[in-house]
Amino acid sequence: MCDLLFLVSQVLNRLHLSCVCAVAAAVKGLVPPKMKIRLHFTHPRGILGSHFFYVIPFIDIFFQRPGIPSGARMPHQGAPMGPPGTPYGGSPAVRPGLTNQAMEASRKRPAPSQQQIQQQQAVQNRNRNAKRRKMADKILPQRIRELVPESQAYMDLLAFERKLDQTIMRKRVDIQEALKRPMKQKRKLRLYISNTFNPAKPDGEDSEGSIASWELRVEGKLLDDPGKMKRKFSSFFKSLVIELDKDLYGPDNHLVEWHRTPTTQETDGFQVKRPGDVNVRCTLLLMLDYQPPQFKLDPRLARLLGIHTQTRSSIIQALWQYVKTNKMQDSHDKEYINCDKYFQQIFDCPRLKFSEIPQRLTNLLLPPDPIVINHIISVDPNDQKKTACYDIDVEVEDPLKAQMSSFLLSTANQQEIASLDNKIHETIESINQLKIQRDFMLSFSRDPKGYIQDWLKSQSRDLKLMTDVVGNPEEERRAEFYHQPWSQEAVSRYFYCKIQQRRQELEQALALRNT
Repeated sequence: MCDLLFLVSQVLNRLHLSCVCAVAAAVKGLVPPKMKIRLHFTHPRGILGSHFFYVIPFIDIFFQRPGIPSGARMPHQGAPMGPPGTPYGGSPAVRPGLTNQAMEASRKRPAPSQQQIQQQQAVQNRNRNAKRRKMADKILPQRIRELVPESQAYMDLLAFERKLDQTIMRKRVDIQEALKRPMKQKRKLRLYISNTFNPAKPDGEDSEGSIASWELRVEGKLLDDPGKMKRKFSSFFKSLVIELDKDLYGPDNHLVEWHRTPTTQETDGFQVKRPGDVNVRCTLLLMLDYQPPQFKLDPRLARLLGIHTQTRSSIIQALWQYVKTNKMQDSHDKEYINCDKYFQQIFDCPRLKFSEIPQRLTNLLLPPDPIVINHIISVDPNDQKKTACYDIDVEVEDPLKAQMSSFLLSTANQQEIASLDNKIHETIESINQLKIQRDFMLSFSRDPKGYIQDWLKSQSRDLKLMTDVVGNPEEERRAEFYHQPWSQEAVSRYFYCKIQQRRQELEQALALRNT
């Protein structure tokens, strides 16, 4: 896209050079043979003051006659004139012989402070940056597209970029909405249960190891886990309880419990070591750590909805689906639900608000059932190498969720896109400036005299706006301006003011002399 804009700017440059040649040829035909002409082209910014922000090519035409050095002024012809009085309807700043210092203080604008200048510059920079960010600034004007037909390819790319931005923005919104919902995958967690037996040693060998003991190990891992980060075995459970034979180990030593706490350190497995030389029956109670939490439904509600264990939001959604399917919503007041016989048995009321269901549902939700595994700890040396395996369905985070989050947080390409956008804006601005220069040169080549006159009038109006000049200096240079009816009244007022001023001066002088 940037290369295409560069091509457009090059084409406009060539058109601009051709216009300059046409201007030179037109001016050459207007100037007398003995008069030399010098064209000076500059492109100052802000020549029209703070009211304008576009760039106009500035042309100074200097005529040089034979015998007069360059830069000399023509002497004044005629009788010398006295100092001018206060102008009527004009400004002293535009009178010959008066400097800018002679301007009345009441008509001068106060100089802006440094803080005001900085504030104005900050506002201008902010407006300029905001303007650059607009999509409309990337569009080429219609006249430029007519001059350069190849620019239509750039406009097609711009339309495609707009569609692409809309598609990406819509997908980002979809991803943000998807991340608000839990994204889970069902996986198989394989549980490994094994035990080892350490027989008693003779008394002479080791007094500490003379008691027979066994050791139970509970471990597990995900099957076909493609992730690089392996989850710890304990991270899948909220609690684990191993219940040993109460007759062998008594009521105080037959339970081994582990419960998750905020400061729990995750582990890859659990070990239980106890003394004994006989087979032990044990029961493992595993409570899965559901995220988000899941609940077991009351048997009556579970039969009605066909759900055994599910999250609270899924249960409420199933209830609402049941209400809609059986048309239990009140036809006059949509906020109420007319309970059927099953709802009356469960919620113990003939009619209820749908907003009351979450509160009434609290008493019908129970903790989920634990996973129960019965195992025999064998002390037979032939059975020690055997390992019991169990597969458990667990829910894990979808790996796509991490990729979606990283996509939303990624800013790697934003700087490059911003840099390319700035480059496009600068190129478009350069093309617009070249178009202005071309129009100026083209108009000047068609009618040099008329265009220069119109341009000087425009510059004069702009100068008056910049300097707060009142009146028309060009008309005041001519004698006809002072033969108009207003001149008599102006002279009378002028002399009246002078007489009043002189009278006040005399009265003050007499008053001082008498005192």
